[in-house]
Amino acid sequence: MNKLSNLIYEHQSIRQGMELLDKVGKDALDILFVIDAEDRLLGTLSDGDIRRGLLAGSTMDDDVGGICNVNCKYLKDGKFSIEEVREFKASKNYVIPLIDEDRRIIKVFNLTAKRSILPLSVFICAGGKGTRLKPLTDNCPKPMLKLGDKPILEYNIDRLISFGVVNFYISISYLGEQIKDYFKDGKHKGMNIFYVEEDHPLGTIGSISLVEEFKSEYILVCNSDLLTTINYEAFFESFIKEEADLSVCTIPYKVIIPYGVIETENNVIKALSEKPTYTYYSNGGIYLFKKEVLKNIPHNSFYNTTDLILKLIEDGKKVVSHPMVGYWLDIGQMHEYEKAQNDIKNLDMI
Repeated sequence: MNKLSNLIYEHQSIRQGMELLDKVGKDALDILFVIDAEDRLLGTLSDGDIRRGLLAGSTMDDDVGGICNVNCKYLKDGKFSIEEVREFKASKNYVIPLIDEDRRIIKVFNLTAKRSILPLSVFICAGGKGTRLKPLTDNCPKPMLKLGDKPILEYNIDRLISFGVVNFYISISYLGEQIKDYFKDGKHKGMNIFYVEEDHPLGTIGSISLVEEFKSEYILVCNSDLLTTINYEAFFESFIKEEADLSVCTIPYKVIIPYGVIETENNVIKALSEKPTYTYYSNGGIYLFKKEVLKNIPHNSFYNTTDLILKLIEDGKKVVSHPMVGYWLDIGQMHEYEKAQNDIKNLDMI
């Protein structure tokens, strides 16, 4: 039996439907989803549907299946687009069911409480030893070090949830049981967590080869020790617009030269720049790519993300940069962890 609170079976009475609508109320935006005995979505039920049904001659003891709206819209898990989500918003349908291939409801999204709903699977790399943060990491994996009252990893997960991500894969190794014990299967957060356990070092992305199947056509990979306010919707939309195979979130890094810089050609001065500033872009540890890119990663072998990027470039694939807008911090060293402790007080992470 499906345990979502705003579901009702087709054989239940209109009276029961009214009682359930009153119970879930505004939390479900006054709408129920009608399902059959196999938990498959049949339609929606609102106060308006009940009123129209009663006016048409239905009684309070009749089944809700006879008056529900069978033309309801939904999203298919792993097979929807951002345009479909926009259509929901435009038509002011803010409650969206996500269904599997058998039409069973996996999750119900409330768009008034979400930044977006993105058709992504997320792979989080959380297996490192965090040696530069010793002794803090002697008995605690780096992703579980706390900032305020939450582990670093939880900030990353919660932000992704706010963009409608449901399926998470977390690669673990060093003290990984602590991560599993804390997050469990993710159901308490309304998501699914699948753990990938490394029994030997696999580099920064090699462990993704251990996932048997991703449901989504797009995969986001990120490091677990980042603190960032990245707009994942903008990142995804840029990726789609660029028609890229892989996109790297990049961090602008400015270098100020404290002297005049002379440009020469055959020892002849052609230009002079007084104390110029140059902007370079660094790897931000967040990547988005098409699922088909996975075929380039060897199974259960040591492999870095940089290896994948270079391989795609060599093969003529489109690899693009997405300059980061907002806050970003790689918590790899003690001074960065201390900075994060202060910064988190003023960041809107959700």
